[in-house]
Amino acid sequence: MTEILSLLGSGFAVALTPTNLMYATIGAAMGLIVGAMPGIGSLAGIALLLPLTFKLDPTGAIIMLAALYYANMYGGSFSAILLNIPGDSPAVMTAVDGYKLTRAGKAGKALFTAIVASMIGGTIGMVILTVMGPLLADVGLRFGPAEMAAVIVLAFTSIGWLLGESPAKGGLATALGLMLACVGVDLARGGSRFAFGLPDLMSGITFVPLVIGMFGFSQVMILMKDFRSQGQDRGLADVGRETLSIRRSVLSRQEFLRILPTAGKSGLLGTFVGVLPGAGATMAAFLCYVLEKRTGRDGARLGEGVYEGVAAPEAGNNAAAAGTFAPLLSLGIPGGGTTAVLLGGLMMWGLTPGPLLFSEQPEFCWGLIASMYVGNIICVFVAIAMIPFVTNILRVPVRIVAPVITAVCVVGAYSVDNTMFDVVVMLAAGLVGFFLTQYAYPTAPLLLAFVLAPILERSSSAAFEISGGSVSIFYESPIALGFLLVIAAICLAPPALKAARGLRRTKQPGE
Repeated sequence: MTEILSLLGSGFAVALTPTNLMYATIGAAMGLIVGAMPGIGSLAGIALLLPLTFKLDPTGAIIMLAALYYANMYGGSFSAILLNIPGDSPAVMTAVDGYKLTRAGKAGKALFTAIVASMIGGTIGMVILTVMGPLLADVGLRFGPAEMAAVIVLAFTSIGWLLGESPAKGGLATALGLMLACVGVDLARGGSRFAFGLPDLMSGITFVPLVIGMFGFSQVMILMKDFRSQGQDRGLADVGRETLSIRRSVLSRQEFLRILPTAGKSGLLGTFVGVLPGAGATMAAFLCYVLEKRTGRDGARLGEGVYEGVAAPEAGNNAAAAGTFAPLLSLGIPGGGTTAVLLGGLMMWGLTPGPLLFSEQPEFCWGLIASMYVGNIICVFVAIAMIPFVTNILRVPVRIVAPVITAVCVVGAYSVDNTMFDVVVMLAAGLVGFFLTQYAYPTAPLLLAFVLAPILERSSSAAFEISGGSVSIFYESPIALGFLLVIAAICLAPPALKAARGLRRTKQPGE
């Protein structure tokens, strides 16, 4: 431990040089802006910034790109909370409770909750990365296709906690999400599914236009419907002047203590998910929300507009962003598209990630890790300073803000692949989201199923390819078997408890 602290201290000496501090600040500021702009995301932001860093020192360049990556997680919550438009896919679950808090006049506190939870989750991920980076990377390698499939099935068993008041409506929303996830090419056989002869559907439905439409454009239609029924041109939420100040946005001691356990356990789970290859921050945000829904003190209220519903996904996705660097630096294995771009940049700078990187390039590795702590603090101060300015959006009348949100939705959907088909998908998803909201169908199970179904399909197909079609691969692996036993316990426990309660009621006293 003493050696690690000594190496981290030398890393801070590198990260706190004026040049590298400037790079971290630039990356953090760009990440907040990119994260708040729907449709761009960290992958596109890093891909656009990468060519500009080729002339820089490798350490300074990767510090800037890493700062952009995890600052993007901060920025995504701004548009999700204020406009119900997730800036990036990890912020989808933040919008569920965050926008309800905004409509209740608590936008400032919702943003402050997201910032504080992001800082806590990110710090937990960075501390774990510092102390256990190589060990976590080794644990991640033990999760093959069978283990990943078992994890996803475990997540699916938790969808029942998101179904809302009507299990039938929640189940239908889940089925719709699974159906949408199946559109495209069958990964196992190569045949088309639900494409209906349209070439644009062969590659499947892109997640970002679907989310922008279901959250953002559907909200425009709801705003216009309310505007016509009320006949008053109000802002997005009824907020007072004091609500827009930083002082009024700061959480009280009681509110902070409410979100602290949520951010802590979400930070631990998010770090673990971030280490797993192919999981990423989006899956971490979903799973952390499900975990809080199931185990939190006020888990039953998630989805109604509570601070824990903002803290859980924000802490989870920031912790996952830190966790993805463990397999990247220790083994040279990217956890997703964004870290794959970072891996390409490292190789172009003449650095080869792997077990020898920490011994051969200690200045680079520990300078990068130390810069993440510094960048995390920079993100907090910049994000808090932005609260009074961004919350003024809520004062803009609906007749002005509705066309602006529509334009943002169209541009965000188009910017994904530069095709009008994504705009059509966004409009159709907005229409579906509008009707789901009007008839009280929950959207969280739909999106969770849409995100997890492709991962489950890939993992299960690969597992059966490895085993030659035998299901033994799932119970011969201790990790997969452990998850399957947990799944069985989750499925069997409610009926058993219900039967035990019925037996206790029928049993007469004294018998």
